[in-house]
Amino acid sequence: MKEIHDYQGDIASIRTAMERSVKFLSLSGLSGVLAGIYALIGATAVYYLIYYPHSPFGFRFYYVNEHDIVLKLMIIAALVLVLSIATAFIMSQRKAKRLGLTIWNKTSKDLTANLFIPLITGGLLILILVSRGYYGIVAPACLIFYGLALISASAYTVNEIRYLGFSEIVLGLVAALLPGYGLVFWALGFGLLHIVYGGVMHYRYDS
Repeated sequence: MKEIHDYQGDIASIRTAMERSVKFLSLSGLSGVLAGIYALIGATAVYYLIYYPHSPFGFRFYYVNEHDIVLKLMIIAALVLVLSIATAFIMSQRKAKRLGLTIWNKTSKDLTANLFIPLITGGLLILILVSRGYYGIVAPACLIFYGLALISASAYTVNEIRYLGFSEIVLGLVAALLPGYGLVFWALGFGLLHIVYGGVMHYRYDS
């Protein structure tokens, strides 16, 4: 009986080692929660910039035709992105150190490549859309390409990332059907969904 128990322990250890070698397990769920909070703060700033004192639940396409406003929106979005990436890196690095793992290895490199190829492609397309004045498609495109990037990278990390990616894509498609509500869907996708999935990941893998 003791030998069987030892074999089971060895198999479990081997399985854990193999999972660590092919999966990036240092991703911090709390960083996802913080990224969602950053996104909600950014969405609030955009609301006061474009909609206030009116409700965001209405078509305000003509408000974003001004060059200065478009520039401010892009700066806010860039700040949210940079803060989110920096937070994810710092917190994942701390988690990796706690787990005795190396944050920059073959798995994390593959994850980064699979994440950023769709992100950069989507970012370039969005810049083209903005330059041509297609502002109503920007929010859906952000959500859809971000979802595709998450699904592409999910093979190298926890399964929740894949489900988050599908959720972002669905939300982006709905946003495309309802033009004029881009800020609302942007807040839901990058804010609320990040908080929910980040909380789930923190509960399952960090606590």
